[in-house]
Amino acid sequence: MESINLIESFSEFKEVKNIDRATLMSIIEDVFRSMLLKKYGSDENFDIIVNPDRGDIEIWHNREVVDDEFAEDSFDYDEAKHISLTDAKKIDDSLEIGEETVTPVKLLDFGRRAVLAVRQNLVSKILELEKDSLYKKYKEKVGEIMTGEVYQIWKKELLILDEDGNELLLPKTEQIPSDFFKKGDSLKAVVQRVDMKNNSPVIVLSRISPAFLERLFELEVPEVFDGLITIKKIVREPGERAKVAVESYDDRIDPVGACVGMKGSRIHGIVRELRNENIDVINYTSNPSLFITRALSPAKITSVKIDEETKRAEVFLKPDQVSLAIGKGGHNIKLAGKLTGYEIDVYRDTDIDLEDVDLEEFSDEIESWIIDELKNIGCDTAKSVLELTTEELVKRTDLEEVTVNEVKQILQSEFE
Repeated sequence: MESINLIESFSEFKEVKNIDRATLMSIIEDVFRSMLLKKYGSDENFDIIVNPDRGDIEIWHNREVVDDEFAEDSFDYDEAKHISLTDAKKIDDSLEIGEETVTPVKLLDFGRRAVLAVRQNLVSKILELEKDSLYKKYKEKVGEIMTGEVYQIWKKELLILDEDGNELLLPKTEQIPSDFFKKGDSLKAVVQRVDMKNNSPVIVLSRISPAFLERLFELEVPEVFDGLITIKKIVREPGERAKVAVESYDDRIDPVGACVGMKGSRIHGIVRELRNENIDVINYTSNPSLFITRALSPAKITSVKIDEETKRAEVFLKPDQVSLAIGKGGHNIKLAGKLTGYEIDVYRDTDIDLEDVDLEEFSDEIESWIIDELKNIGCDTAKSVLELTTEELVKRTDLEEVTVNEVKQILQSEFE
């Protein structure tokens, strides 16, 4: 018996991704039944056996043996259901009228054009189902972390292959600024979104999403994974700093200590994955003043005044704490504002005795080289600079008059 073997087609479909075997066999059978309908007008008298392991299909034609006169003259004769006695005897000499014969259907019976059409239809249906299956699979994984291998590097994005060989994209805009990957590197990222483009799913990954940091905490901190510690909110400046508000419903668990780990053992792996991004883990509280105080860590706050209507907070600190509160590039105060939901304004505490202030306390407002210039002429404090005239400061330093006036204005405002 010759079976229908689509050779190239089946070699493609044996390892079809994202489609279970039962579904694949059902699709293949449906495609061939449509071909039988086109040729015979019915597919009721045909059995189709799909052998995906062998890479072939068997089609068996079941027909009732009728006498030759009925086959030639009767309008009820149907070649899909009946076979004449003469033709049946050619298959099996022992067959009689009324019995049933089963014969194989050969590929040649359909003609070359029909076979090509079937193959094309099969390819189309498999690809369509595979795309749909891939879309659904990753749509359910949005927000989940995955590991893939860098397959190709382009200027604006990376092509990543998952463990099943599916293609995923990591755009440059979703990478940490200091990320650097080579072909073959393994990377972790979170599934950001799944789009449909030209009827094909486009799976976009991200390493800058807050969800990525949250999933990393779940991987590194068992208490977070088990739900004993809840991550209330995460804000990030990717590659620079992140703040994570955590809460535990079990009084026996210190949420911050559990997340950081012994000597920072748990947080260290997360920091390394995020290219040395500084991570502040903060104990969440519904008290806004206390939450703002904790959010501005590592700075120590003297007092906080809150305006609930405008959602603004005035924070007062000792002069030596101002630069810590603002942070490098303003990241600390910006993230604290995002975390708490308040617009934060920082003020030096005027209740303390400001007889004089060291110039280093103004490093967040005055560039370091200017401070060094002033120190070189013996001016280490604000008042020592203000005691000199603008002309004298220009003469004794390499500073321009405009710069000197700006510096004096900043220093003067400290005592007003």
